[in-house]
Amino acid sequence: MRNPRFVDATITLKYGAGGSAMRALIEQVFASGFGDVPGGVGLAAMDDGAAIPIGDQWLVITTDSHVVQPIFFPGGDIGRLAVCGTVNDLAMMGATEPLALTCAAILEDGFPRADLERIWASIRAACTESGTTIVTGDTKVMRHGELDRIVLTTTGIGLTSRVVTDAALRVGDRILVTGTMGDHGLAILATRGELALETSLTSDVAPLNGLVRRALAVGGEGVVAMKDPTRGGLASVLHEMAGKSGVGIVLDERAVPVRDEVRAAGELLGIDPLLVANEGKAVLGVRAAVADAVLDAIRAHPLGRSAAIVGECVAERPGNVIVDTGFGRRLLVEAEGELLPRIC
Repeated sequence: MRNPRFVDATITLKYGAGGSAMRALIEQVFASGFGDVPGGVGLAAMDDGAAIPIGDQWLVITTDSHVVQPIFFPGGDIGRLAVCGTVNDLAMMGATEPLALTCAAILEDGFPRADLERIWASIRAACTESGTTIVTGDTKVMRHGELDRIVLTTTGIGLTSRVVTDAALRVGDRILVTGTMGDHGLAILATRGELALETSLTSDVAPLNGLVRRALAVGGEGVVAMKDPTRGGLASVLHEMAGKSGVGIVLDERAVPVRDEVRAAGELLGIDPLLVANEGKAVLGVRAAVADAVLDAIRAHPLGRSAAIVGECVAERPGNVIVDTGFGRRLLVEAEGELLPRIC
């Protein structure tokens, strides 16, 4: 469903937030003029990656840039984030066994070698954890002050016998999340010096390909939509899924798992955890007949112990997300701009 928003003449932070403004920018500038991939998934689909038919399989390709600040944070760093984010985007398309990654690094003049080695050790560890490797890349160094320390850009490729998009929901399907919401974004925010929050918040950054592989093995064709709730959080994912699929989604607010410390930090800062990014969680749309089996399979995985069924697709209000609070219902508003800049 095309975004009616008009993109401003000047690009601001809100266009990198993962919400409606960013989708409008992609539709009106980056994706404009590029055709579809015959029999596959191209840029215009605005999914987590592209899928190109090769024989009886699909080659899945995804790319991502990482500008997180700070570059070291509780639970991870920019290197682990880069690998996990790319592996997870492949997994969201059904490619749970990544063939290889590329990694380009842009460094600021004066960047400490010790920090660079620490980041690359983290990259190697995350690759081992997700069963892949870096096969090629690029390096650039910019003058001091022209860049904020380091930018990493990663590309991943994988094969799958079945592509799973984010646009195949139908009325009656269940919405499942693989764990607690809002962990990564609020952990990053709490770490920044200007806030100086004393908290035990830790990023959830992790590779999800093993968990997703298990869900697909159990749910099969009944797993019909997948997306990871990064920028824009769960709210953005559900709006995308609902809009592309032409259904409404009723979200049971009481069923959404949120850590107590995340909820407390969100209340302190006035930020809804439903709008905040995760980097180690997935949102799945599943047919009702397999929902419980998929949930059990995910909960049996170490990264899925807090998984829950949190919503249902309905015919009413297509393209919208309705929050059932237990006392009434309200529309879930998707963030337009950048609530938390530079979290990934």
